[in-house]
Amino acid sequence: MQTAHNLSFIALVSNASLIVQIIMVGLLLISLLSWAYIFQKLAALRRARRQTVAFEERFWSGGTLQAIYKDVGNGTLDGPLARIFHAGMGEYLKARGAETSSHNVASLLDSSRRAMRAAYQREMDALESHLSFLASAGSVSPYVGLFGTVWGIMNAFRGLADVQQATLATVAPGIAEALIATAIGLFAAIPAVVAYNRFSNDTDRLAVRFENFIEEFSNILQRQS
Repeated sequence: MQTAHNLSFIALVSNASLIVQIIMVGLLLISLLSWAYIFQKLAALRRARRQTVAFEERFWSGGTLQAIYKDVGNGTLDGPLARIFHAGMGEYLKARGAETSSHNVASLLDSSRRAMRAAYQREMDALESHLSFLASAGSVSPYVGLFGTVWGIMNAFRGLADVQQATLATVAPGIAEALIATAIGLFAAIPAVVAYNRFSNDTDRLAVRFENFIEEFSNILQRQS
């Protein structure tokens, strides 16, 4: 009964060396922060996809560009793609109003495209926020946990120097304490890696949709000009 108690998770963590405990606490904080970013990014990407679909349906439904521009301006339509459209359409209208009677079509389209590209970059920066943290957590956490394991095993074998007869019961608690650091490192790394790959794929797919819209909308403006 005493051996089972000493090998419980709480007992192993509490009996670990200070360095290993610091590593465990750090990995747990990384894991908690990763999960917070995962849930936040899940909600943000779902909202972005839903808003993108709603805007595309509204845009290709046959309404006028001015009406869609007004809907985005008053908040009826929202989302990354809506803001990209609003930036491009707003710059196009301002540039057209500043033109002389001989409209420079290339200048109008270039101004609109630059505004949409700037808005596109802002939206992608927002969608990709915290992805670098997940990538770092997924790649570094196993090595941090492995360092804690190596340190714990070193302490376990160092403690054997004071024991005349080493048995499995003597060395097992020290090695078990050390291996917990690796387990916590994997616990922090695996969800971060899976989430990073999933979110990177989702943001890439949204980026393609945004870029395609910019090209299609530029063609529409060119025909109207």
